[in-house]
Amino acid sequence: LDEEKYACKIKKAMLEHGYTVYAVGKELASINDVPEDIDVIDLCIHPVKGLTLMKECKKNFKCIVIQPGAESPELLQYLDEQKLPYIHGCLLVGLREFKS
Repeated sequence: LDEEKYACKIKKAMLEHGYTVYAVGKELASINDVPEDIDVIDLCIHPVKGLTLMKECKKNFKCIVIQPGAESPELLQYLDEQKLPYIHGCLLVGLREFKS
């Protein structure tokens, strides 16, 4: 992974905080290939790819985090129509502010 890209920075930070992370598109072909339960899906990809990813997703999850630049009206409409839980925001900022 390109260490200058935010997807790589987010993955590194999540691992440092003790989370298990799978990079769909780099390590796995599909979100459906994740071998365990999913808590959070972090969308840090082009909005069109994010929409496709979510439409193909058959796995249960608790929440989607939509990174700045990964949102689109079509994605938000789809998530709303499907009643899928999501938040907008930078996961890196959230990790810095989160106290466990």
